[in-house]
Amino acid sequence: MKKVVIIGSGPAGHTAGIYAARAGLEPLLYEGWMAGGIAPGGQLTTTGTVENFPGFPEGVGGTELTMMMRAQSVNAGVEVLTETVESVDMSKRPFTVKTSEGEVEAETVIVATGAIARRMRVPHEDDFWQRGISACAVCDGALPVFRDQPLVVIGGGDSAMEEAMHLSKFGSKVYIVHRRDELRASKAMQDRVLANPKIEVLWSTTLIDVKGDSALTHVVLKDVKTGKEFDHEAKGLFYAIGHNPNTGFLNGQLEMDSDGYIITEKGTTKTSVAGVFAAGDVQDKTYRQAITSAGTGCMAALEAEKYMNENPL
Repeated sequence: MKKVVIIGSGPAGHTAGIYAARAGLEPLLYEGWMAGGIAPGGQLTTTGTVENFPGFPEGVGGTELTMMMRAQSVNAGVEVLTETVESVDMSKRPFTVKTSEGEVEAETVIVATGAIARRMRVPHEDDFWQRGISACAVCDGALPVFRDQPLVVIGGGDSAMEEAMHLSKFGSKVYIVHRRDELRASKAMQDRVLANPKIEVLWSTTLIDVKGDSALTHVVLKDVKTGKEFDHEAKGLFYAIGHNPNTGFLNGQLEMDSDGYIITEKGTTKTSVAGVFAAGDVQDKTYRQAITSAGTGCMAALEAEKYMNENPL
């Protein structure tokens, strides 16, 4: 039986592992194998250059950063298995964690499986992913390649408005592509966007393809009312159509919101099941940053240790 089992291998999972290992808890971390279509390491592995993680003044590659986190975990004493967790029985403690390779019992579980950005999946999207296409304006918007260039945001909610406002500080012009003739965003957010001279909304329009050479140069759009297709210059394309938290394997055993994000007790990583903690993007639909994920990973490990001290098996 393991004292701590961590599910997930992004900043939250590895930070939890490092703290748990240093506390002598001998944690086991399942890093997954192409879980949700993402390599071990999570969304950071789909990010080109990370410029907002402390300690890297020149920036660092997303995959490189996750590899360093993994190496630090292993050096600290974390046991890492490249297996995908298929289910967790939370009906009694110790909990039973099952993968395709077997199962273990755990005194505590830290869920750090993250969330996957929704994408349009247009024909040539994969050709330009991280070569002009991103799902995080806060992460990538300030990169030199996007400065003083025309940028496109897909979406119509508050997140899309926030992304557009952020990008307007860097791009020459920001175009919001929205398939309806009215936005879903709050009135306050709409007012801010519509008053920004660097932002223009392309109403009743949808994305159907992307074009470029070594990097993105144009998006192909379609007027949903007339059916007319047209090219639009864009050196950056940012999806702001939501994320899907990786919580399906939990089979509804934890309290979640309507979008599937795990609900945690305010100011903690405690879930609705005692002894189970959630860290990172799987419980954070607001910030979704590597550094905030790492912070909650630290919290989860400390809270798991405290819980075991107060509730020994």
